[in-house]
Amino acid sequence: MQVHESTTVATPADMRVDGARLWDSLMQLAQIGATEKGGVCRLALTELDRQGRELFIAWAKEIGCTVRIDAIGNIFARRAGLRDDLPPVMTGSHIDTQPTGGKFDGNYGVLAGLEVLRTLAEGNVQTLAPLEVAVWTNEEGSRFVPVMMGSGVFAGAFTLEHALAQRDREGVSVRDALAAIGYAGENEKPHTVGAYFEAHIEQGPVLEAHDKTIGVVQGALGQRWYDVTVQGMEAHAGPTPMELRRDALLVAADLIHVVNRIALDHAPHGRGTVGWLDVHPNSRNVIPGRVTLTVDLRAADDATLTAMDTALRAACSTAGEQAGIAVDVEQVVHFPPQPFAANLVAAVKQGADALGFSSMDVISGAGHDAVYLARVAPAAMIFVPCKDGISHNEIEDARADHLEAGCNVLLQAMLDAAWKLGSANA
Repeated sequence: MQVHESTTVATPADMRVDGARLWDSLMQLAQIGATEKGGVCRLALTELDRQGRELFIAWAKEIGCTVRIDAIGNIFARRAGLRDDLPPVMTGSHIDTQPTGGKFDGNYGVLAGLEVLRTLAEGNVQTLAPLEVAVWTNEEGSRFVPVMMGSGVFAGAFTLEHALAQRDREGVSVRDALAAIGYAGENEKPHTVGAYFEAHIEQGPVLEAHDKTIGVVQGALGQRWYDVTVQGMEAHAGPTPMELRRDALLVAADLIHVVNRIALDHAPHGRGTVGWLDVHPNSRNVIPGRVTLTVDLRAADDATLTAMDTALRAACSTAGEQAGIAVDVEQVVHFPPQPFAANLVAAVKQGADALGFSSMDVISGAGHDAVYLARVAPAAMIFVPCKDGISHNEIEDARADHLEAGCNVLLQAMLDAAWKLGSANA
């Protein structure tokens, strides 16, 4: 293997990213879909999403990356390695947002990966294994369900055809939306990944509360999502006596309390949320005849998540029987708790220690693309604090020095993985 004399073969050493450049890139991307309150609305596969994608691709090509788009619209920006036959060390996240999203959720992971590649290009530093930054399609699930769609297709959690057939509330399919923005890429078998890292704001208050800079993520909570439909009988609010009513909303209200109690019964990592209600006919003087509510249950281990599922279904059955009405439970999302690769988690911890950053072990309460990537490759995550733990909100905020710190840890971990991957395959 010949190496040009002006090229350095990278090991972690003393390399550092340009924090100001990372921040500037985040602020530039945040202008695409900027909201009045300082957030971002850039829904998946919209014109604004196209503009964000184009900006990322332009930046990646500026530093010599090759760019490939797959059939679900995932973007892979690749920086060649000295052993380009090796599977890449990959990082990434997403740039689609919630309708009232912030500047950092997802975007930080993508642009931290870009900054790692920029730093290497700037120093003319080469890795043994190639490096890639992925931009995953429709992670948020705010326009199309399921969430984490692009990484889910890549990891085989569901089929490409299933994802392409999904429609938004206006009836537009994923297939048509991809074509409309020009991101219906090649239908090819997903490539092998040597290791996957994802940097992300914590989206919770733990790191800030403990005054720690780096969250060493051990794994992610498992999740079960449900659509629960309570079918009663609408009737006139005046003439119908209280004891003769079949009030669907009354039963739904009791179930909301049940969901909260189930989570509290499975502390400390149990989570239970009812985030959406649809009341029919939703009229002031009509007893509600049908209510649909969403339920989100999360836990750190599969036994606990299964117990919570059992408790929810039993409560819905009992509530229906007692009220004399039907309560239907449909599970719409399920992925089990996902531990991350011990060697990559250790690399994140070692990187934080070597750089002098305070850290602590954490569990991710949110779903991330890394959860699906962990099914097909060793994976790990790096968390940095966000102000007051607020995310999925226009006021979402993070400190520039924390973002820089997380990116430097990412740089160290990726270089370490690329070196070890190359050495193991020498």
